[in-house]
Amino acid sequence: MIDRPALADFLSRCRSRLTPADVGLPPGARRRTPGLRREEVAQLAGLSVDYYARLEQRRGPQPSPQLIASLARALRLTDDERDHLFHLAGHPPPRSVRALSHLRPGLLLVLDRLHDTPAQVLSDLGDVLAQNAMAVALFGDAAELRPEDRNISWRWFTSPAARALFPEEDHADLARANVAHLRATRAARPTDPQVVDLVDRLLAASAEFAELWEQHPVAVRRNGRKSFLHPVVGRIEVDCEVLAGTDHDQLLLIYTARPGSESAQRLELLRVVGRQDFGRAEPRVS
Repeated sequence: MIDRPALADFLSRCRSRLTPADVGLPPGARRRTPGLRREEVAQLAGLSVDYYARLEQRRGPQPSPQLIASLARALRLTDDERDHLFHLAGHPPPRSVRALSHLRPGLLLVLDRLHDTPAQVLSDLGDVLAQNAMAVALFGDAAELRPEDRNISWRWFTSPAARALFPEEDHADLARANVAHLRATRAARPTDPQVVDLVDRLLAASAEFAELWEQHPVAVRRNGRKSFLHPVVGRIEVDCEVLAGTDHDQLLLIYTARPGSESAQRLELLRVVGRQDFGRAEPRVS
């Protein structure tokens, strides 16, 4: 059962302890009270301001588990605080971090600080969990996709548009790398229904995936050189740094161009041009 008074109090207190800088937002106009404004929390969580305000006012319908997970990410809650928020909302907490892809505050903190280079957080399964504004400008906004379409391996083998971002001469290596990483994840989590479901869907949807899967390549995501074909700024060559969380179940990928290079100039142009809605500084949490 939902505990509306306690839920409202906990949300308000978690909001008040954060500053705009903590979540990658500009400071804005002078603030009368400490902490984030309600509209800023709503923006970070992908909610309407009215809906969030009603939660803090002890009104409105019971929030869904997906909505609570979004609020936990927006408020940068620890795992224990996230579980407490689920209990207050009348839901059992996820049995594992993977269950609702709760992003660790430390990874989000790093993502918040990266304004001039693309960066995104992936699960070990390849689900896009969060992107900064530069990653949205380079790859597109994963938050606009259906949850089942936010997996990079699924998109690689089912969406021609996903492949169009990469030079054709790199396609064979990238396809094999996607399968190899998924093979390693499947071995580490053989009974995880999320992993089993993704593999089964890919086997049914893509003959190319099925052929590569049969070859049994194995490798995890590593640092490396990547090329992208952006439709506005052209070809961009970057170094991809992969930083793993403590349990290696969440990966922070940072894409940097070598200083003084043409790719660095194109990344800067991308930062300026961006997308039409490229005014948001905070990471997009999917």
